Amino acid sequence: MQGLHSINGVLLIAVNGVAAAIGLVYARRRTEPGRVFTHLLVLGQTLLVAQGALGLLLLSDDRRSSDKLHYVYGALALGAVLSPWLYAPQEARARLIWFCGAALLAAALGVRAYLTGS
Repeated sequence: MQGLHSINGVLLIAVNGVAAAIGLVYARRRTEPGRVFTHLLVLGQTLLVAQGALGLLLLSDDRRSSDKLHYVYGALALGAVLSPWLYAPQEARARLIWFCGAALLAAALGVRAYLTGS
């Protein structure tokens, strides 16, 4: 289970980083993102939720990280990808920037969580 948690962590960092980069290109060019981008963004969010579930399974098996900040980074990353669903404006370009920023923040927090996990 711990190996799956690590692999999923690397995937969520990569997918959220790529989604943020592609989305910011769309925002800069002022073009409408395609369906592939939308699916990539949702995949990044899904991987983050799955990472939290895997972490909870590890906790239920009494496997804990030696660094308590690991849990803080994970919770903040989860909050980051959920916040645009509640607070992003309705205007399309601003909403895209919110979701890209959240994906970028989730990737950065994922890196920190990955580095503090053991």
